[in-house]
Amino acid sequence: MIDTHCHLTHVKFNEDADAAVARAVEAGVTACITIGTGVADAISARDLSRRHPGVIFATAGLDPFSSHAAGDAFDDRCAELEALLTAGGFVAVGEIGLDYHYDLDPRPVQAERFARQLDMAARLDLPVVVHVREAHDDLAAILSHHPGNRGVIHSFTGGPSQAERYLSLGWSLAFNGVITFKNAEEVRAAARLAPADRIVVETDSPYLAPNPKRGMRCEPAFVADTMRALAAVRSEDVDVLDRATTANASWLFGLGA
Repeated sequence: MIDTHCHLTHVKFNEDADAAVARAVEAGVTACITIGTGVADAISARDLSRRHPGVIFATAGLDPFSSHAAGDAFDDRCAELEALLTAGGFVAVGEIGLDYHYDLDPRPVQAERFARQLDMAARLDLPVVVHVREAHDDLAAILSHHPGNRGVIHSFTGGPSQAERYLSLGWSLAFNGVITFKNAEEVRAAARLAPADRIVVETDSPYLAPNPKRGMRCEPAFVADTMRALAAVRSEDVDVLDRATTANASWLFGLGA
């Protein structure tokens, strides 16, 4: 199994990030992609990946929250991000995207900053990890104007229509603990229609722990629970789905597994 999206540099892992990695390996997780949100966090993610070569991989991006925090210094942070990515040690740009749930930057500003990082990813020939919350139409429209990009829609929480649009644009979908939630029937419907070669699994640790671990701090080992739930939703053998999603993640992020 590959957990394609976790935040092992989050403060909630300050005391036991390395132990969480060990628990994930014990649970059958062969690789984790820890997400760098902002330049400083990306450096921490890269450092963690260097402590666990071949198991932990890092990304770097200016997500809607770190973009907002940058304010007028966004151009400087963007230049720092590109220098960091160019220096190497990262498997993707991200997470980046649009978030309309919170009162962040105006929507045109979010769109421009997202598009700039998509262009950066294309220049560097890196896949993209996309964050989207309550912004599916606008985000899909932006992606449609960036056909040179590839990657994954992280923490997919849309329904079949949104899934079909992203899939038609060549993007993959990542499913996490949300698929186990009672009110997530639309997400489960999307999971059923997605082709087997276009899905991956993730935890989004420390968030969104799957049932039966709701209420706990999520960690990469819990991706096994999501894998079982996703297999049940798709009426597939869990080992077959495991092999497929692992192969998909390896290909998407160039992990060589």
